[in-house]
Amino acid sequence: MAVIKINTPPTLQSIRRVQAGDEVVFTGRVMTARDRAHRWLLEHDFKPLHGAVLYHCGPMYRQTGKTITILAAGPTTSARFNHFTPQLIKQYNIRAILGKGGMNETVRRAFIGQGMYCAAIGGAAVYYAHCITEVVKVYKTDFGMTDAIWELAVKNFPVVCMMDSRGRSLFQEVETASTAVYQTFTT
Repeated sequence: MAVIKINTPPTLQSIRRVQAGDEVVFTGRVMTARDRAHRWLLEHDFKPLHGAVLYHCGPMYRQTGKTITILAAGPTTSARFNHFTPQLIKQYNIRAILGKGGMNETVRRAFIGQGMYCAAIGGAAVYYAHCITEVVKVYKTDFGMTDAIWELAVKNFPVVCMMDSRGRSLFQEVETASTAVYQTFTT
């Protein structure tokens, strides 16, 4: 397992270096999206998302005048976006998705040769907030600030690659191994 530093927007070459199980440390810009944003993105051509890193997150913040400070920016559960994700990957050439809990087989296949899914640490929202150096812009505030699309500058934002661009999925491997162990107890 390696530690791989990637500047965003990531190149396809940088994404293809990463293997499932590697720690990936992002520096640059990431975009957030939650439920309303996913639906909206499929119906529009949102230029800032092309080739981006997408973070399943709805940050908590404090605003003083025009200055926005992120207080907590933990991952939200990615599985609920499974239905939207293959089309988003195709439409926006998304290179990486960061979230928690994993994504399904359809998403794994959509990332082959294109990108990766990385797990952010649930419960580390304050830690991740400290990795955010700037709120670059907030789009679609009419969705509500939690569901708005946030463009964030990050530095040394650590995650673990769980699905790589070769098609390997640690989630799938753990499920297979767990099923085998379970069957030894039930037979």
